Amino acid sequence: MRTPKRRERFLYAYLIAGTMVLLSLLVTAVLSRSDDPHAIVPQSLAWMLGAAPFALLLLAIATLPLLKSTAHWWESNTHRYAVSLTAALLAVAYGLFNDSVGIAATRVEHAVVGEYVPFIVLLLSLFVVAGGIRITTPLRGTPSHNALILTAGTLAASFFGTTGAAMILIRPLLVSNAHRTHRAHTVVFFIFLVCNCGGTLLPIGDPPLFMGYLKGVPFFWTLTLWREWLAVSAVVLAVYIAIDMWFVRRETRSAPPSSSEPFRIEGGLNFLWLFGILAAVVMVDPSRDIPGTSIRPFLYLRELLMLGCMALSLRCTRKATREANQFSWGAIIEVAAIFIGIFVSMQVPLEVLRESGPALGLTQASHFFWTTGFLSSVLDNAPTYIVFLEVAKTLPLDATHTMIPLTEGFVREDLLTAVSLGAVFMGALTYIGNGPNFMVRSIAESSGTRMPGFFSYAIWACVILIPSFLFASLFIG
Repeated sequence: MRTPKRRERFLYAYLIAGTMVLLSLLVTAVLSRSDDPHAIVPQSLAWMLGAAPFALLLLAIATLPLLKSTAHWWESNTHRYAVSLTAALLAVAYGLFNDSVGIAATRVEHAVVGEYVPFIVLLLSLFVVAGGIRITTPLRGTPSHNALILTAGTLAASFFGTTGAAMILIRPLLVSNAHRTHRAHTVVFFIFLVCNCGGTLLPIGDPPLFMGYLKGVPFFWTLTLWREWLAVSAVVLAVYIAIDMWFVRRETRSAPPSSSEPFRIEGGLNFLWLFGILAAVVMVDPSRDIPGTSIRPFLYLRELLMLGCMALSLRCTRKATREANQFSWGAIIEVAAIFIGIFVSMQVPLEVLRESGPALGLTQASHFFWTTGFLSSVLDNAPTYIVFLEVAKTLPLDATHTMIPLTEGFVREDLLTAVSLGAVFMGALTYIGNGPNFMVRSIAESSGTRMPGFFSYAIWACVILIPSFLFASLFIG
């Protein structure tokens, strides 16, 4: 009885704290209205308070799973939705009373209709279709075998998308390492390489690059990033092999299953539906005509096509294949619950960037690389990419830099490179930096792998990735 009472006390405290925060935000919003010349709250404080719901949501994601009194409570997706939607509603309520924070009704509508829905439909369709592909291998979780899977995923991510490649390969990786005592670090490096850095070479690899493609960046321009992609991937993979060999030597010898399965792919028809999803992403955009035609697609045609591919996958894949994959809906529901609050409440921080971005003093490619990257690790990397792409376009043009033509205007190639790499690479620094990060973590934990918490993962990421990013930055500019 003691634990339920502790949870009940937490819920009451949460509701009271949320109510107090809401009231304080509303009062501050009224006092700092931009159309009131006698406003007594400085605009900078109004911005900070407007961003408070987003900060509180990040704090909840980071701390609630770690506290003994709330860890079990947080495991429920219903409770995750409650926390996430509370943060979203706080941000919306504050914005409605203060137009200076940039959260008008149209912005909220665009965040949900124009960004969150396409985002979650893409992840959902890739998650379901890839979940119908079962790959069995004779691999036994040795450092060389794990490195082979990580390398394959890093190569595949640019062509199947980071979500598609991750969903196809995470289960073979977990199965081959089931006998290992230490395996969480392998999943962490899988997130680094397959869920993030691997999707660098094509716009379909990662959402920020696809947003650049929609803004007019040539489709194959991202292939010019191969040096940075290769440098980071090679360094991180080499570090992984060294760490995994160290863990192997420390483990009690636990032999893998005596009978190893041959390499086999079940549900191969799902590759057709996977290509159908990627084709819909590339060719169907409501803001422009379908390539080669004068037909302007209606809103959500792209999402309907992706959901159609998902329905075909569910219909055509044997139930036994998904059961063998231990397929469940929990991981995607968790992502949907967390990111609805993130997409809405992050609008204030993004508006701050839009307003103050040109005044930040960003003039060099390295400035754009690190600023875009670090903010992408806590904000969604796609809108962060767009913000700094627009900031890069404001810098004066000169003859000493190669210019890339966009749909509207030009951008220096070195700055475009920096913004692209920062958004893609540094989405790996936190679990919330990129959607597939959370899904892989959830799948690993459901299979019995105890993953690092929010802060522990961030420490892993900073220690391993920052030096490799410093190395990659030598190629920029």
